[in-house]
Amino acid sequence: MRDYSKVGPQFWIGKTGKALRKQGLEAQMVALYLLTSPHANMLGLYYVPQTFIAHETGMGMEGAMKGLQGCIEAGFCQYDEESEMVWVIEMARFQIADQLKDKDLRSKGVQSEYDSLPDNPYLAAFFDMYSSAFCMSSKRGIDSPLQAPSKPLASQEQEQEQEQKQEQAQEQNIVERRSASTDRDVVNEVFAYWQKVMDSPRSQLDDKRRKAIKGALKLYEPRQVCEAILGCSRSAWHMGENDRRQKFNGLDLILRDAEHIDKFLEMASKRTTGPENIEQRNARIMAELMAQDGGSDLNVIDIDATEVADAC
Repeated sequence: MRDYSKVGPQFWIGKTGKALRKQGLEAQMVALYLLTSPHANMLGLYYVPQTFIAHETGMGMEGAMKGLQGCIEAGFCQYDEESEMVWVIEMARFQIADQLKDKDLRSKGVQSEYDSLPDNPYLAAFFDMYSSAFCMSSKRGIDSPLQAPSKPLASQEQEQEQEQKQEQAQEQNIVERRSASTDRDVVNEVFAYWQKVMDSPRSQLDDKRRKAIKGALKLYEPRQVCEAILGCSRSAWHMGENDRRQKFNGLDLILRDAEHIDKFLEMASKRTTGPENIEQRNARIMAELMAQDGGSDLNVIDIDATEVADAC
């Protein structure tokens, strides 16, 4: 993690800053986050899942996605959903320098950081933009054609057709491999998000939690499941501000069924304030009744769905 980030006054009044302003507060917030993110590097090209943006800005998935789209439309950044890589296009110039000399050690640092990046669609474009300014020597990625190719000869057409078939076969193999591992990857990401939001890094992904997540993913998109988790974290009562001083924030409770998930999704979109209403009071009493049978973990309480018919 970097010790600091540079954010100048032009962020607010420059050309891109004005474009961000037109996109709304969400875009400005996400842009500022991307410049100062704990996951960022000096290149402005780094891995950051949308769930991280949603949680660390407190905007929720809907606000984060709206803000990120606004940043893209304003020309501030680009984002690849497949690799979950963001490129804040002008960030390297502001964080490093407009120009580096060949003997400047920072040039080696830029090349080293660039070489360590995971594969993503922006590697070639980054090199094209900054290689001269930062004295970079090694390029990665595939160039986009700048000119339309001339009409190929017949033999070239046959070769290209064969290459296209091979590429399609390779893509199909990739799709098949990804489909086999998608469930596992998504379940792990949702669990990691729950650990982060609930500040429970030592919790383990056991069969019970895995089953709860898989069940929820059959009905909801991954971002909705994460947003339901966020909704629970925004409920003071579920997070321990209750008569028992216990947390009711386990995955088995949050993802018990569609009704529970819908309620927590609603909590994610608005914070509950003021005295508790009848529904909240009934929910509190029900949860207290469920807790009478125990659960020794004071940080996370998973309530078995077979014990009680309803709780929130």
